[in-house]
Amino acid sequence: MAKKTYEFNRSLKDMSETDLSARLQEDALRLKKLEFAHAISPLENPMSIRGIRKDIARIKTELKKRAVA
Repeated sequence: MAKKTYEFNRSLKDMSETDLSARLQEDALRLKKLEFAHAISPLENPMSIRGIRKDIARIKTELKKRAVA
């Protein structure tokens, strides 16, 4: 699991800011859809919601680092 996180963070550093913003919007939309689907009927893997939230936080962190630098 740590390796997956490391690779995800590494891939974020290779992306441009516009790509990161687009990815952020896609993940936010996917999160809303999953939460809505989970409210209607339980998801097979509700931990996927947590994973997407963490990915969104990682993307926001990378964007913030670039804005400060």
